[in-house]
Amino acid sequence: MNYGPAMPIDDIFDRPTLRRRRDRAAASSTESFFLISEVAARIAERVGEVNRQFPLALDLGCHRGEFAACVAANEAVNEQIATLVQSDLSAPMAMAAGDTGPVLATDPEALPFRAGSFDLITSVLDLHAVNDLPGALLQIRHALKPDGLFLAALFGSGTLAELRQSWLDAEAALKGGASPRVAPFAELGDCAALLQRAGFTLPVADSDLITVSYENPLHLMADLKAIGQSNPLTGRNRTPVTRTLLSEAAERYYTGFSDDEGRVPASFEILFLTGWAPTEL
Repeated sequence: MNYGPAMPIDDIFDRPTLRRRRDRAAASSTESFFLISEVAARIAERVGEVNRQFPLALDLGCHRGEFAACVAANEAVNEQIATLVQSDLSAPMAMAAGDTGPVLATDPEALPFRAGSFDLITSVLDLHAVNDLPGALLQIRHALKPDGLFLAALFGSGTLAELRQSWLDAEAALKGGASPRVAPFAELGDCAALLQRAGFTLPVADSDLITVSYENPLHLMADLKAIGQSNPLTGRNRTPVTRTLLSEAAERYYTGFSDDEGRVPASFEILFLTGWAPTEL
């Protein structure tokens, strides 16, 4: 996805639907949130690599408190962060994280915080589904104190490549065309530029590839639904998926990507963004 300067801000993502799905996901089993927990642990490790105290931190898009749990489990990082404010687009999701600190239900597209509020802002797998990512980054930078740190992880363009291709092939075969079934994600090459454009200093963007093995594609789709990450596109096909189409997509996934043991991979490209708020002159 190219967020060039001339790109108009359109409602690519259906945020009300995303909120409702996350409301339902708040009651899902803990096992389904393994990916969020893994990425949260990697963000916590990065915080620990910074020789700095963070009296007041914000976890933007906290889900059910996975980052807070990682902070609590890491003694060194726990000592760095005195107070962690957790926020999420979904109030039920934020409430599920409520026993680990103050909780607010906050949308990254409309942050209510005063300028210079936080020493650290983190975000774990939340910013990939905002319609105005440059604007959200600008708001985050304003919410940081001078020389405050921003650390985020979001899905990159290589995420769910196997699922995307399987849906495209299945719909082409059965319908002669395809509708968007997997959301477009940011390109790594754009992210450092976006941070710089939002006013961050020392902007850095890097990526990790996490590959998860599933017994079959339907288990992957069930996990995505359980954590509220199923298709949030405004332009998605609103017609319910037929059993025939679902079976065709699953069969193409299995045929095209299964390994020697009969399991299928799911690729998640995780983009890590790091930036500092400018210091006061």
